[in-house]
Amino acid sequence: MSFKLGLTGGIGMGKSTTAQMFAAEGIPVWDADAAVHRLYGAGQPAVRAIAALFPQAIEAGAVNRPRLRQIIQADPSALDRINAAVHPLVAQDRARFLETHRDAPIVLLDVPLLFEIGLDTACDGVAVVSVPPEVQRERVLARGTSEADFRLILSRQMPDAEKRARADYIIPTTSLASAQAAVKEVLAAIRGAKDA
Repeated sequence: MSFKLGLTGGIGMGKSTTAQMFAAEGIPVWDADAAVHRLYGAGQPAVRAIAALFPQAIEAGAVNRPRLRQIIQADPSALDRINAAVHPLVAQDRARFLETHRDAPIVLLDVPLLFEIGLDTACDGVAVVSVPPEVQRERVLARGTSEADFRLILSRQMPDAEKRARADYIIPTTSLASAQAAVKEVLAAIRGAKDA
């Protein structure tokens, strides 16, 4: 049975880059954001779910993400309705991934809102990526995100300090080298515990 390692962290903390480092170490990675992107594609089940709620968000048989974002910004209650419709589909996608990789010693579940949705309880361990707040802000704004959008996203995420307090492993991502070293340490600790 696989050791399920959850990976999470706030926006701009380096989670995607860190997930790639785990993948480079041979760890199967399930990416929640990528699953949603897939499910929003033409002919996918989330398209039907979103179409039932917001038909104006569908274009060429797929979810138009910028349009959906506008709907969410205009109606704060929209996000909860979207999540209620899409989360079960994402959970099915995750279950298929776990079944496909059931013989892998370790699998990584890359989930931005891992603690917020309670998925940490389904994991055998949780790693949190973290940088100081000023580095996080600089990274996010450098991507072209506005200050207002950055603040809105932060308001929906558990504070970094709380995530770190609940984590089994903390991965500092101030540099690629520090993140890479921490990834190797996390994997060594998990493998050591499994062998013990």
